[in-house]
This record gives sequence, C-alpha cells and structure tokens, in this order.
Amino acid sequence: MIAEKLGRVVWHDLFTRNRKRAMAFYQRLAGWRYVTEHATDFAWGGGEKDFVLALLADEAGAGFAETPQAFQDGWIAYVEVRDVDAAALQAEELGGAVVRAPFDVPGVGRNALLADPFGALIGISLSRHSFPAPRSQFGPEIYLSDRAVFPDAFYRTLFDWRAASAQSAGPAGCAICGPSGETVALRHSATLPRAAGALWLPSLKVADPQAALCHGQELGAKPFNGTSGEPAQRPYCMLQDPDGSLLRLLGAPDE
Repeated sequence: MIAEKLGRVVWHDLFTRNRKRAMAFYQRLAGWRYVTEHATDFAWGGGEKDFVLALLADEAGAGFAETPQAFQDGWIAYVEVRDVDAAALQAEELGGAVVRAPFDVPGVGRNALLADPFGALIGISLSRHSFPAPRSQFGPEIYLSDRAVFPDAFYRTLFDWRAASAQSAGPAGCAICGPSGETVALRHSATLPRAAGALWLPSLKVADPQAALCHGQELGAKPFNGTSGEPAQRPYCMLQDPDGSLLRLLGAPDE
C-alpha cells in the first residue's frame, strides 16, 4: 500500500456478459487497448479464466470480467483502505452489507465488495504493489440516488470522504471530497433505470463528451437523462453502454 492512495479509487471492474462486445465498445469510444492475463484461481468464480486489463497511455485502470452469478452487469469502483477485513466489519456496523467477503487477488492485493446503506455497490482494496492510483482513464466517480441525502457517515468512516451540502451543488452535482481535499466523486438525485436505491458509476475521460455521446449511440449505447436538471446545462454526458451499464463521459482536458 502507498499512503497517498488511501481513500482514492484505485481500480474499476466491469462485469459484462458479452466481453467481446464491451471491449469493442470501449476501445472505439475511449481509445482503450487491452492485455489479456490468465488466472489459475480467478477472483470472481474461481478456476482458470482469462482476465482482460484495459489500458490507456500504458496505464491499466480497469478490468473486464464475466458477470458473476447473482450480479448485474455494471461497473465496480475499488477504494484503497488500510485494512480490508476491518473495513468490511465497519461497513456492517454502519448499516451497509458485505456482498463479497474479503478475498485475495494474487499479485494485486486483498479486496472485498460492499453495499452502502442505500444499496450502492462499492469495492475496497488493499494494494500489495507499488503502482500509484491510475489517472488516465477515469475522473471523479458519480453517485446516483433516488434519495435527497447521502450516507455520509458510512463513507466518512470508511474512506474519510466528506460530502458537501446539497445547497452548495452546482451543475456538476454535489462534491464529495477525499482525505486530501480533492474531489473524488459527485452526487446527483436521479430516477434510476433499475430497482436500486443508489449506484456508483465511473467517469470515462474522452476528448469531447458530446461527440463521444453521439459516437456511443452509433455503437449501441443509449443516453441516460435520469438526473435532475436540463441535459444542456450539464457539463458532462451520461449513457448506458450496449449491456446497460451506466457511465459518465467527461472531457479529459477539464480534469
């Protein structure tokens, strides 16, 4: 673990039932390339399986995995913590749930998958390598909820994240700041496309969000307009990829 990574998103997994289609979509949308690694005891499902790493500018920040049983297709972000097992116990004490008990990922570290008190899935990780948190592919996470409040105590205790008041929200949403004061996420009220009280989605960096939105639709994605405010007033675009996974498109120069 590198101390500077604490409280920061250090990885993303995409659960997909059509990995080939997902790889083609994100390659054409965001310019990613891929490296396939072979696991003898795969973290999601066990056994020997191939795992696809997604890279941009020679930096790996995401992996593509076949959607495990009882899960939906979608993105999972992982936040660095000091102790995965202790954080999992704390999550339950704070009204969340442990969806996947702590497990080791050979050569990577120790992870777990949690649900916050509103049901949003968030991963936790303790890195056992010296790579810094990746920056090339993703910007601040997005928290969508059909509630007017944010489970602040849950995220403050686990990650030292602090949410700004709803009154301070701008067109980009309410800021959620990490331990060093940087914006790690933004939250929005939303009408969600599936039965969930809340969910996290990633911000993919692209050169031109509006152009990428149009290109994404040509590739089979659909625009998502479930958040509050008029789409033309928002400095970003949201869409569902061809498998229904939600994401935000963010202009890379603005980061």
